[in-house]
Amino acid sequence: MSEFYALLGVARDASEAEIKKAYRKLAMEFHPDRNPAPEAEAKFKEITEAYEVLRDPQKRAAYDRYGKAGLGGAAGGFGFHHVDLSEALNIFMRDFGGLGGFESLFGGGRQRADTRRGSDIRVTVKLSLTDVAAGIKKTVRFKAPDRCATCQGSGAKPGTKPVTCTTCGGSGEVRRAARSMFGQFVSVSPCPTCAGEGVVIQDTCEVCRGEGRVRAEKTVTVEIPAGVSTNNYLTLRGQGAVGPRNGPAGDLIVMLDIKDDERFERQGDDLIFDLPLSFSQVALGVQVKVPTPYGEEEVRVTPGTQPETIVRLRGRGLPVLGQSSKGDLIVRIHVWTPERLNPEQERLFQELSKHEGEPPKRSPGFWSKLKEALGA
Repeated sequence: MSEFYALLGVARDASEAEIKKAYRKLAMEFHPDRNPAPEAEAKFKEITEAYEVLRDPQKRAAYDRYGKAGLGGAAGGFGFHHVDLSEALNIFMRDFGGLGGFESLFGGGRQRADTRRGSDIRVTVKLSLTDVAAGIKKTVRFKAPDRCATCQGSGAKPGTKPVTCTTCGGSGEVRRAARSMFGQFVSVSPCPTCAGEGVVIQDTCEVCRGEGRVRAEKTVTVEIPAGVSTNNYLTLRGQGAVGPRNGPAGDLIVMLDIKDDERFERQGDDLIFDLPLSFSQVALGVQVKVPTPYGEEEVRVTPGTQPETIVRLRGRGLPVLGQSSKGDLIVRIHVWTPERLNPEQERLFQELSKHEGEPPKRSPGFWSKLKEALGA
């Protein structure tokens, strides 16, 4: 459970600032552009993966409670997966790119592809409680920029290709040196001629007009695990909008919207069902069927059951996200009192009143249990 904390060398109760500081120190040490050791790249990816989880309060809470299983695996509620080197570098540059001139230390070349990265696409998928109970595959359709088939994403007219920028020599950046009383300073900035791409398109594609992408309808299948809730989302890496001129694609963010089921009240992984019964049913006892997300279940109500009694059906609630266990179905029994009586009912109740005993005295035990059942 402490693997991610151990990787960053921080305590389990470390603050967000402490986690960020520890990660930055380790990232500077193991960054593959600074550390040529064979194991540096793998270490850099490991600590970045740990940082990406612990910096997010929701992911950290799930990890603290369930370990990596709480993050849901590759298709889980938080879209957790092992990061590759490109993702690890992007995460570092996202949070520390402007600190300490990091781009200048390593030349800034890795940012060229990132500047052409496509935008993230956000879609909403509507789910029923039955979908949540079983898990489901959904097909989502959306319009987003996709690679131009005419120029294969290069942006250049078929039969031609982009040429190396003569201003920056293909590096995508220009350096300017300046002297001062403190010595020589070198500033690095994107090339103004090629906008940091290192190449120039002389003859643009007539279909995409040099963008290397056109707007199209995309279809993606999303596997939604059981046990999700409305505050969960899924991240599908590289399924968003394609970047210009063969730039990397953004992510597809799938927001989950779960429709309320009028039969149940959801409390985490537990479901609450209110069961109304007549006085005669609770007095004599009865066997009734109650709904669950998996079909109907029979519940035995014993004679003399009191109002607000709780009957708990173990494992008939919703699955726990990322685990094999399930919550419970909590049946709350309510005694239904008729608002009007027909003459025959009134006669029977009057006859019954002659044989009823005294109501229970207000002993602390009885009323404390009643308050507990009412949630007071």
